[in-house]
Amino acid sequence: MTDEDDRRDVRSEAEGAVPEEKEPVDSAEDTADGSEDGGKRKKKKQGSFWKELPVLIVVAVVLALVIKAFAVQAFYIPSGSMENTLQVGDRVLVNKIVYHTRDIARGDVIVFNGLDSWDPEIQVEEPGNPVSRALRAVGTAFGVAPNEKDYIKRVIGIPGDHVKCCDAKGRVTVNGVPLDEDSYIFTDPITHERNKPSNEPFDVTVKPGQLWVMGDHRELSYDSRAHRGDPGGGTIPINRVIGRAFVIVWPLDRMGTLPIPNTFKQNALAAALPATPYALGVISTLPLAYLLRRRRLNAT
Repeated sequence: MTDEDDRRDVRSEAEGAVPEEKEPVDSAEDTADGSEDGGKRKKKKQGSFWKELPVLIVVAVVLALVIKAFAVQAFYIPSGSMENTLQVGDRVLVNKIVYHTRDIARGDVIVFNGLDSWDPEIQVEEPGNPVSRALRAVGTAFGVAPNEKDYIKRVIGIPGDHVKCCDAKGRVTVNGVPLDEDSYIFTDPITHERNKPSNEPFDVTVKPGQLWVMGDHRELSYDSRAHRGDPGGGTIPINRVIGRAFVIVWPLDRMGTLPIPNTFKQNALAAALPATPYALGVISTLPLAYLLRRRRLNAT
């Protein structure tokens, strides 16, 4: 084979080789069409969001109102009657379910409706136009506006309790047990002087279905002591209790829980009321036991 034949074979192999595949390149027109479609899709998504936004807002409001009505409600603190525990402008969450699972306890901070029983503790000016009234109603519902018909106080006495002030050391007593209230009674942040448990004496026995309540700022609180001339003798009906305030949620630097102070966990205090109905029950059965015994003796 000659050199010329070798060169022809090489050329034939080169001509018969399969060319390497290359990535297709879109034309300028195709690229432009693609960008236009992407823009339309983006605009469509944005338009869909703005159409769905009112629905989402309505659903959120409805859910919030349902939760408020049956489970947890926010309340705005309009006065200083619970200082230092609660400050003016604080927002608290109130558990509306807890008293379906347990009884109201001494030391609980409760929110209750004072309509037809107590005069308003604060006066809130009535809005002058429908828009303002609607905004105020929404603000009250979400705990960002005050409600003059609702009060927040601490439970001191529950049904059957004998609440008195003051003992020889100036303390409030419940069923003869003195309360150490230093942890929550108002203390002036400047002078560091603490309120007295009460500047006026009182001596009450809480009737069934009622509560004796007091504010932590004793010199400022318009509480059960100031309503002793009312039909309830200063107490409030249990069925007017909205729920238990259990946490401060605003402002952020004051966030925290509202536990029952230790003074209300004294064994002597806790045992005082439960023992009463049992004792009454035993006493009431004595005449019946006596009559039954006499009957058996006569029969023999």
